[in-house]
This record gives sequence, structure tokens and C-alpha cells, in this order.
Amino acid sequence: MLRFLFLNLMSTKENPSEEIDLGQLFKLIGSAFNKLFLFIGKILKGIFHAIILFLLFLQKHFLKFVIAGAVGLGIGWFFDSTAKPVYQSSMIVEPNFNSAQQLYNNIEFYNELAEEEDFNNLAAALKISNQEASSIKEVSIESFSDDNQKLKHFSDFVSTLDSVSRANLSYKDYLENFNNINARFHKVTIETFDPKVAKKTQNAIVRSISNNEYFKLQKTTNDLNLKLDDSIIRKQIEEVDSLKSFYQKLKLLDIQKEQTATNTSISLSSENKELDKSEITLLKQAKSLGKEILDINRKKANTKQIVNVISDFPDRAALLNDLFTQKKVLLPIVFIGLTFLILMLLALNNYLKNYNRISKP
Repeated sequence: MLRFLFLNLMSTKENPSEEIDLGQLFKLIGSAFNKLFLFIGKILKGIFHAIILFLLFLQKHFLKFVIAGAVGLGIGWFFDSTAKPVYQSSMIVEPNFNSAQQLYNNIEFYNELAEEEDFNNLAAALKISNQEASSIKEVSIESFSDDNQKLKHFSDFVSTLDSVSRANLSYKDYLENFNNINARFHKVTIETFDPKVAKKTQNAIVRSISNNEYFKLQKTTNDLNLKLDDSIIRKQIEEVDSLKSFYQKLKLLDIQKEQTATNTSISLSSENKELDKSEITLLKQAKSLGKEILDINRKKANTKQIVNVISDFPDRAALLNDLFTQKKVLLPIVFIGLTFLILMLLALNNYLKNYNRISKP
């Protein structure tokens, strides 16, 4: 009884201290939240103040920006009206036998000649006249592939690897190391002042790769290999067909035996089942060989040329009239940007001068 009273007394002494501790804890939490809200409020207030200052700056110098834009528009309009019209043509190609790197090198060479205005060598390389070569402004090339083509290329690449390398290679890693030259399709683009020149250069660009002796040898070897594979598979198909006819003859013989000797019907029935299984296996083999023939025919079609032209240059190029290539659009933006930069530097200079005056004792 005395022990119970003692414990009761102790608990009454401890309760006030616990209530005081909880009160201080809630007070600290509330204070922390207040400081956080004040801090966020100061940030929002600072952002709002900066936006107002920026708008006041624009309001103060609005007329200057309008004048700068108008001057840029006038000068840009003059340059656009006096400049020669530029035409753009594109051709989609599919290089075979790892000839994409050579194609990129050739296109870069043509572009360097155009930039250096070496029209004699450019005309000789593209098999056009010097006057036509002088109309070429730029020659460029870029890969032409989407995600589906990259995924298919990744699948084909993985199929050539061993099991260990295949397990350690992910699609993300493959994309990070993907070289545009490895893409299947590429777009060759020519910008000229003459809308009919690009079409005349097509044969020269393609033949610059097709006449390469190394790629000719690769194509010859590929054609021989495909021809050999085709003959082997067709021979296998003939053998499968002869086996199928042989099994069919055996089944006919068994049917005739069943009709003449009924006492051996059970054993002949099991033999028929074995023949049926063999015939099904042959049918599957024939279907597989047929697919291989189709694959070989596709490869023959895809590798008929060293460079497959998927889409030709058009007979007449399209006028290059993109919005942001026009000087009447670019120059106003440039003039307004320069005006803004100069005014900002002047405002900063005035602020620094006033700051030095205020900071002096």
C-alpha cells in the first residue's frame, strides 16, 4: 500500500515536467515553421520585386527597343530583297559494305571546295560546269534514322555478340555510343543558287563510292556468297522434296500391305506413325529453307548497288524560305538584343556609381 502511494506521488511530480517539455517542443516546431514561411515570403517578394524592376526597365526604354527593331527590320528587308534566292535539295541514300564513312568524307570534301570557292575542282569532282559549281553554297550529310531503326540496328548488333557480351550490353549504353555513320539511311543536302544543279550532281556523288575498287571487291564477294548460299539451299530443298516423295511412296506400300495382311496391322500402324512424324519434320524443314531463300532474295535486292538511292534529288529544288534564315527576322532580334545589353550595362554602371557614393562615410 505504501509502495503504491509512493509511485503515485512520483508520477504526479513527473507529469508537470513532461507537459513543460511537450510545450517547448511544439513552440520550437511553430517557430521553425514561422521562419520557413518568412524565408519563402522573402524569396517570393524578391522575385516579384525583380519582375517589377524589369517591367519598369522595359517601360522606360520601350521606344528605344521599337526603334532598334524597326532599324533591324529595314536593313534585313533590304538584304533579303537584294540577296540571291537559295534553293535546297535532299537525297536519301543507303550505303552498303561499310561505305558510309567514305560517303561522309566525300561530302565533306565537296563542302570544303564550295566554302573555299574552288569551283574548278568542285566542277571536276561533281561532273558539272564551272558556272554550275559556282552556284553551290553548301553540301552536307546527316543520318536519317528514327527510334525503330535504331532498335532494329541494336537487335542485329546484339545477335552477333556472344552470351557474356550480350548480357553486359544495354540499349541505353548502345545509344550513348551510337555513331551516326552506323545508321542505315543518310540524307545528302545541297544548297544552291540554281534550282537545277543538285539533280546534275547525283550520279557523280553516287559513283564516287561505286567506282571505289575496295567496295567493288566487297560487292563481288557478297554476290558470290549469296549465289553459293542460294544454290546450296535450293539443293537442300530438292533433297527434302525427294525425301517427301519417298515417304509418301512408303505410306502407299504400307496401305497396300495392310489390305493384304491383316495380321500385321498393329506393327504397320506404328510404322505409319513414324513416317508421319518424319514427314512433318520435312515439312518444317522445307518451310525454314523457303524463308532462307526469301532472306537471300532480299539481300540480293538490298546489295545490288554499293549505294542504294532511296529518294532522288528532285528535278527542281525547293526555295529555302525558313523563317529564321531570313535577315528581316534575324536582324531585328539582334538589334533589340544589342540595345538591351547596352542599356543593361549603362544601368549597371549608374548603380555602381551610386553605390560608391552611398558607401562613402
